[in-house]
Amino acid sequence: MKEIMELIATIGQTIAIIAACWAIISGIGAWKREFIGKRRIELAEEVLASFFEIKDSIAFIRNPFATNEEGKSRKKGEYELSDETELLNRGYIVYERYEKKKDVLIKFNTLKYKVMAAFGPDTEKIFIDCNKTLNSIFISARMLATYYWKRQGRVPMDGDQFQKHLDEMQKHEGIFWDMMNETDEIRNKLELIQEQLDKSTKSCFEEPMKTYSIFTKKWFTKG
Repeated sequence: MKEIMELIATIGQTIAIIAACWAIISGIGAWKREFIGKRRIELAEEVLASFFEIKDSIAFIRNPFATNEEGKSRKKGEYELSDETELLNRGYIVYERYEKKKDVLIKFNTLKYKVMAAFGPDTEKIFIDCNKTLNSIFISARMLATYYWKRQGRVPMDGDQFQKHLDEMQKHEGIFWDMMNETDEIRNKLELIQEQLDKSTKSCFEEPMKTYSIFTKKWFTKG
């Protein structure tokens, strides 16, 4: 009888030790999950806030209203004519404004690898698309200042040539200037990028279902 009682006591102690170990392991696991989850939420909030700053910065860069002094920091070419200078300065406005917002754009790109590590390598496309969108503004600015505006009203063109020239010029102007409407190409591209970002970070802002909820939830209803 004594041996049986000692065996029961030993088994009880073993069970108690195993339970304590399991509690410790579970606690560490829960803390780790909570810590990682908190870091992901903080990163998601940071990259979303940074992207909203990007949208505001690009709107500032593309603002169609400019002062007479904007664009004049461009280094003038030795043989530029006054008309050329005016057109080139107008195109240079976006570069001047970019310099004022450069830190915002650099900050967003520094988050790229953290976001990829936390939310998957597919999120790289968000940053690639954002940079492509920004670069398209500079490309259009250069094309307008060095080619389309210079040809407008100065180079003889027949009906078809002129229409092609006009269509291409207006397309670049629609990228260069913020049209401030639902057809604006850059605004629409930024909205698509934001949708990608929202989808990638969505899980961070969803309420997780606790274990007890799973067992108390009414999965089926009568009727």
